[in-house]
Amino acid sequence: MTTARGPVQVRAEVLSNKRAGVYQQLTLLAPGVAERFRPGGMVALSVGSLSDRLLRRAFPIYRVRASATYRSTVEVVVKATEAGQHWVAGQPAGAHIDVLGPLGRPYALPKEPVACMLVGCGHEAAPLFSLAERLRERGCTVHMLLGAATERELFGVLDAKRAARTVVVATEDGSVGMSGAAADVLPGLLARTPSDVVYAAGPAAMLHAVAEAAEGHGAWSQTALNPSLVCSNGSCLTCGVPVVGEDGVARTVRSCAEGPVFRGDRVRWLDAGMQR
Repeated sequence: MTTARGPVQVRAEVLSNKRAGVYQQLTLLAPGVAERFRPGGMVALSVGSLSDRLLRRAFPIYRVRASATYRSTVEVVVKATEAGQHWVAGQPAGAHIDVLGPLGRPYALPKEPVACMLVGCGHEAAPLFSLAERLRERGCTVHMLLGAATERELFGVLDAKRAARTVVVATEDGSVGMSGAAADVLPGLLARTPSDVVYAAGPAAMLHAVAEAAEGHGAWSQTALNPSLVCSNGSCLTCGVPVVGEDGVARTVRSCAEGPVFRGDRVRWLDAGMQR
């Protein structure tokens, strides 16, 4: 589907807004965005009325779909924890939202078929499901580990069972699956299910732990930081992430432009205050 390049800004229509556990799942008709999509990309949505506009809110793209009735659609998952997210989560079918996307650096796909472990936490696991589909298209073996604090906060378990060869679920309260955080379960899982690449999406502390676990098992990791963007175009410099470049030089880069996907061994997690 991906043939065009670069983000577009469009007035998108909300086709549906449905409950998905404790989250809201919005389907948007956003011409041009789906055609440019690659797993790990984001959209930034304007919130509020034209006369009282708040700053944009960024969301990873959950998936894109072709429709017999509409052109390709874009889906996002929203956990409403502050005013802007509440506004987005409350938009009914038929409403219109200004959408900018897709933004950011997506996941890099292996050139050869390899074994891949995908690790996600709660709704932040959303970008992993379209990634799993692309990996399978390339002949990769896909394993998934989904974690959350409670059973109600898990996202995409049924999707994972359709997309992956094996699926492991972990909850911190032990309400379903293995007991513990996904990052705590991962080292043992990698020992039993060797993987060449570990892809992750979730809170920064989890990503730090995932990167360490992957390195300990000789795997390459790619971590998608949860976006918290203001301008969404790289000009405000408020989404800085400390990294070590390919040249070995430490620098700060922009999550909305050079991210949100980073090699796990390149992020200076402690300098960023992203301790495990």
